[in-house]
Amino acid sequence: MTSRGAASAISSPRLPRMRRRAPRTPSWWRDAVGISCWASVLVVVALWVSGRGLQSLVSGPADLITSLGRLSGLVAADLLLMQVFLMARVPMIERSYGQDELARRHRLVGFWSFNLLLVHIALILVGYTLRDHNDLLHETWTVVTTYGGMLLATAAAIALTLVVVTSIRAARKVLRYESWHLLHLYAYLGVGLSIPHEIWTGADFTTSRLAQLYWWTAYGVAAGALVLYRVLLPAWRTLRHGLTVREVIQEAPGVVTVLIGGRGLHRMPVRAGQYFVFRFLDGPGWSRGNPYSLSASPAPDRLRVTAKAAGDSSSRLARLRPGTRVAVEGPYGRLTAERRVTERVAMFACGIGITPLRALLEELEYRPGEAVLVYRAHSEEDLVFRDELEQLARRRGIAVHYLLGPRLRRRRSWLPDGAASWSDEYAVRRLVPGITEYDVYVCGPDPWMDAVAAAVLKVGLPANQLHQERFSW
Repeated sequence: MTSRGAASAISSPRLPRMRRRAPRTPSWWRDAVGISCWASVLVVVALWVSGRGLQSLVSGPADLITSLGRLSGLVAADLLLMQVFLMARVPMIERSYGQDELARRHRLVGFWSFNLLLVHIALILVGYTLRDHNDLLHETWTVVTTYGGMLLATAAAIALTLVVVTSIRAARKVLRYESWHLLHLYAYLGVGLSIPHEIWTGADFTTSRLAQLYWWTAYGVAAGALVLYRVLLPAWRTLRHGLTVREVIQEAPGVVTVLIGGRGLHRMPVRAGQYFVFRFLDGPGWSRGNPYSLSASPAPDRLRVTAKAAGDSSSRLARLRPGTRVAVEGPYGRLTAERRVTERVAMFACGIGITPLRALLEELEYRPGEAVLVYRAHSEEDLVFRDELEQLARRRGIAVHYLLGPRLRRRRSWLPDGAASWSDEYAVRRLVPGITEYDVYVCGPDPWMDAVAAAVLKVGLPANQLHQERFSW
């Protein structure tokens, strides 16, 4: 374990910086989105009630089961649209929650929607079987083959089942990110294929003008947000700024930096700590986007990203040629200065997790002695940006601590094996004295981040001073 730090000024070449005083995202946006989501479910239930849903519950077993099937289907459809809207990357919503939390909520809402879809299918088929005094298999065949839109609805259910199965943690572990992302697009196919069934045979669509108004509005808002923020805005920014690869630099074994040039980048609302989804238009496979954090404070004419070769797309970075055109989505993420509440900052980085924190150290405002960097790596050869970090430390008075060595296997810890005699909490207090007076930014592998977060919270750091964003899928 080594420590470096200084406050003397030096002259060294560095990327020009862009100071941004972006307005804070109003805190009420987060509450407004949550309330709106719950309100939409209540509206759906109210529409079911207005459509004689309650009266059907006492009209006999067949009507009771069918009515509950209608309700479960309506709520499932509403939650499905909610999923689409939450992941449409509406800027104010994304900044309020962060993509990592939105992804968790998206997954939770998705599983509820799918489970209610299964309940809807089962109850409707049983209810129709009782009504028609038929057997279940024959009734299922009749419904699928003779009811309007039911063949498309069956295809929609199959597509959504595929999405849900591949979203289970065990399935995600064996799939490449690119394959998982492609399969996940079937969710949009499922939503689209379900619409004809709801229009042609859904009781609410066929009998209630108010319900028609609500559902067409809901579909329009979800589709509009998706097209605007996932297609049109990225395309406009890509064309407007004319991004191209300028230089590819080998930083360390398996770690590559890509300098990306463009025009008018000072007009792009990006801050240090954020990331883009990049698509490098260099041939087959260009359509698969990957998220990379900025590894330097954004400059007026260039962006810089650094990544470790951990998959097919990351490995392609080393083979990029200057002049390759770049398409982007973003910027995304809220691991930025906007969330800061104190004058001091402490950065905990592990491996390639140094990238957004290095950019933040460059952009954030603090006085000499008010910033600490704790950088965990396996060996000195694995330290990315070491020269830059030490120059930055001397220029701005940052205390830098390198924690080197293999990971500690005897307990779940964020420390290397060489610090086995230290507890996680003691190490935090030793490396960052008075840590409760700091904003703490953490980036690295998920288990490592969990260990750091547990340690800093245990020593008394207020939860609103802990900032982390996860990129696991």
